[in-house]
Amino acid sequence: MHKLVRIIILNFLLMFLVACDNPQTQEHANLAIDKTLCQFSVGECYKKVADLQVGLLIDPVNTPSEKPLIVTLSSNQAITNISIRIEGRDMFMGIIPVSLSEIKDNVYQGPLIFGSCSSDYMVWRVFVSFDYQQQPRTLMYDFLADNDNN
Repeated sequence: MHKLVRIIILNFLLMFLVACDNPQTQEHANLAIDKTLCQFSVGECYKKVADLQVGLLIDPVNTPSEKPLIVTLSSNQAITNISIRIEGRDMFMGIIPVSLSEIKDNVYQGPLIFGSCSSDYMVWRVFVSFDYQQQPRTLMYDFLADNDNN
């Protein structure tokens, strides 16, 4: 029985170690920069819906894990009921809400800290939900954590 308990505990621990370690990590290191991801080093990452353009910027632009970050959201038209959450795109890393404050017309900012992953290729997804022209809308932005290419 004692040996069985050790095996179960060992399997349980291995599951946590593997949960964040993508076996394709080495392959990702050899790939070119994924152009579908936001590249904050070149400025805001824009998404468009109807006649609305919404920009997202995270500073510092290399988006380091476990460090304080500032999320800035801007739009070319007034939006209401804004909420932002961040989740791992390819693996569950929890749900991280971001509390925004309006700093000037149609520009909002809030603090963010997200955890690190043992993989050297962790893509996060930002969900931005809001109302525009009395309709609920949601936009998604993907970015690479610890992005030294920025």
